[in-house]
Amino acid sequence: MNILILAAGYATRLYPLTLNKAKPLLDVAGKPMVEWVLDNLAPIEGIGTVYIVTNNKFAADFQAWADGYNARAPKMRFKIVNDQSTSDTDKLGAIGDIHLVVNQEHLDTDDLLVVAGDNLFSEPLSDFAEHTKGRDAVLATYDVGDLEAIKKYNNLTLDADGRITAFEEKPANPTGTITGIALYYFAEATVPMFNTYIAEGNNPDQPGRFIQWLYPRMAVHTYPVKGTWFDIGSKETLDEANQIFEQFRK
Repeated sequence: MNILILAAGYATRLYPLTLNKAKPLLDVAGKPMVEWVLDNLAPIEGIGTVYIVTNNKFAADFQAWADGYNARAPKMRFKIVNDQSTSDTDKLGAIGDIHLVVNQEHLDTDDLLVVAGDNLFSEPLSDFAEHTKGRDAVLATYDVGDLEAIKKYNNLTLDADGRITAFEEKPANPTGTITGIALYYFAEATVPMFNTYIAEGNNPDQPGRFIQWLYPRMAVHTYPVKGTWFDIGSKETLDEANQIFEQFRK
């Protein structure tokens, strides 16, 4: 299984913190956000290459970080992919970046795990990987526990087997508090569907849109992640993450 970390955004809502530093490289509770992601991915067996897709502005910074991470942590095979964008005006979007890396690096010959570089997890993700076996696509979920809070995310309806039966982005009138988060698994046979999605002219931005398009076409299962999940989108949520994740430092 290969891993693709999405890290090509410009995080303008966090300016000036992200003016000269990529959001996933900002520290949370003593280490960069992307290290929280990687440290929880590391227990997964059979990881091939970890691809980090970023932009032209921060590609060199991610390469320097990857070299440093491998110098002090268990070795992972990294490849930094530059999507050549330079600002919000010419970015490819998250699905556009997945499409780029899948084709440029020929990732349609193995299973693929995709995760956002700014999503924080407090627990290892090996159980998520175990849950994907024998499935075509799996979306990680989290219960935000509040009908008002979920209006910022997406709202899912699931059947008795945990398969998606309805998916709504930023619901005005949510029916539940379960949301899909930016952690995805795609079996080898599913990966080429990104080409179909883009060829049809669909929105290349938020990765959840791909799931919204995919679930009527094939079974998309879900898995509720354990522990604490946190999505950082503002200076206030960054400060909150620093306080919450201090307890999880090892």
